[in-house]
Amino acid sequence: MGERVIAFPKVSKPPRYTVLAVATSTGASGSFEELAMPLFAQLYNLAYWLTRDRSAAEDLVQETFMKALRGFSSFKQGSNFRAWMHRILRNTYLTSQAGLKDAVSLDDDNPSPEPATVETPESILLVSCEQRAIESALQSLPVPYREVILLCDAEEMSYQEISEALAIPLGTVMSRLSRARRAMRALLSKTSQEVER
Repeated sequence: MGERVIAFPKVSKPPRYTVLAVATSTGASGSFEELAMPLFAQLYNLAYWLTRDRSAAEDLVQETFMKALRGFSSFKQGSNFRAWMHRILRNTYLTSQAGLKDAVSLDDDNPSPEPATVETPESILLVSCEQRAIESALQSLPVPYREVILLCDAEEMSYQEISEALAIPLGTVMSRLSRARRAMRALLSKTSQEVER
């Protein structure tokens, strides 16, 4: 007689950022809070980099949470909750006075050389200066560039999640990220040249 193989049914876990995941683990009540509160720090960080002001960032996050709570019944079950919250924050910012003022064209494609990296004992002392230069360069980027860099590099979101959060095609995410990084390199190169003079 041949051996009998016992097949166990596969149990799939729902994604952790979906309404279904919360409903099965905590019940229907408090599901918005269970999903949204772990995202608070990420949303605040993005809001701060967009607004460049702590008070405005706090207001933006508060308004985002209020809008998300009001619209939670329309959240599509099974979709990415984190991307949904980031999209609400972004749209709230872009429709604010500050967001309208920061809106610019994205057609500037001036390539720039990569900044040279120098590893010397003195570079340890320059870390804080470099950090300030990076922050300054990031703040001077147009909002569409700043947000893709922050979502990709700071929040470590995938291109697909960024596409969902910003409601733009995947190809646009990749090209915008490439342009944003090129612009950052140009700004940092310009800063280093000014320091050398």
